Amino acid sequence: MTETTGRYLTKVPEVTIVFWILKIAATTLGETGGDSVTMTLNWGYLIGTAIFLSLFVALVIFQIAADRFRPVLYWATIVASTTVGTTMADFADRSLGIGYAGGSALLLGCLIAVLAVWYWSLGSISVTTVSTPRVEVFYWLAITFSQTLGTALGDWAADDTGLGYSGGAMVFGAGLAVLAALYFFTRISRVFLFWAAFILTRPLGATVGDFLDKPVSDGGLALSRPLASAVIAAFIVVCLFALPQRAGQHPGHSNTAA
Repeated sequence: MTETTGRYLTKVPEVTIVFWILKIAATTLGETGGDSVTMTLNWGYLIGTAIFLSLFVALVIFQIAADRFRPVLYWATIVASTTVGTTMADFADRSLGIGYAGGSALLLGCLIAVLAVWYWSLGSISVTTVSTPRVEVFYWLAITFSQTLGTALGDWAADDTGLGYSGGAMVFGAGLAVLAALYFFTRISRVFLFWAAFILTRPLGATVGDFLDKPVSDGGLALSRPLASAVIAAFIVVCLFALPQRAGQHPGHSNTAA
């Protein structure tokens, strides 16, 4: 690990506005990319999940083996996690027949369990501590369940509540605005606010992605899923090379979120 004035660089990016821009774009790509395979190509949720889960596991292995934060590798892993989250949530909600509410409750329980074991084992669930393979395993497990939970929440808001895709996007966008206000104007735990925002960006991306590619009769714009995915992927690539990013810092013993 690299040491700078007593602080250690982590394997994940510093959480700035650039991080959240890329996160929302990645979650939107995950929705349109996952739907491209499962719906446009008609390979189904099970095959789609197997493909993207294999890719995600391979990227996580590379990410853990990396000697430092590598932006392209990190964001490729995030995109893979959000894509597999899309197919896993759709498989649970639709193929297993437990519905959006049931799938959301199940995934929320899994996420809470991972975060609880992580905290119990290491004393913190802050992203500022992601600097060792053991912490990275917990981090990527939490990421996977949060992405999958976000997909189920987005589908639940858009379909079961009657809000539609644009309405769901507005609700989750408003939720993120509330979290931002809490960050700037209160002393609420930064760790809690980070994970809450990380979860909410997923259904925001899911509803935006669905709004782009779902039929007009269902409240969408009926854009080509592969084309929408290509445009969003190009946007992410441009951001990676045009917007500055650096590794977060681990002060050694920290209970504050990045």
